[in-house]
Amino acid sequence: MHWNILLFETTRGKKPVGEFINSLSPATYAKTLHTLELLKQYGSFLGLPHCKKVTNSLYELRIRGKEEIRIFYFIRKRDIYLLHVFKKKTQKMPKNEIRIAEKRAKLLS
Repeated sequence: MHWNILLFETTRGKKPVGEFINSLSPATYAKTLHTLELLKQYGSFLGLPHCKKVTNSLYELRIRGKEEIRIFYFIRKRDIYLLHVFKKKTQKMPKNEIRIAEKRAKLLS
């Protein structure tokens, strides 16, 4: 049974995660779609190296390669909400990126 992948939508109707993914290079775009398919298939059972728990309710989907992409998401029942995405450029996880995802998660709760 597949999981539902849903994109966070702003009050103005924009889907920042979808727009970001569509702007990626063809190779990174393909890798991202493949990893999202794995998430759709395995959901909360998908582990490292593809996903990792960041906070109590927030997870990161990790797309490795020439460009390191991180997508923050949370799970509610069989729905996976993609909240925020960014290109990872440093070893440490930027706290600002986590704050954005947490703020969006609160809007959906």
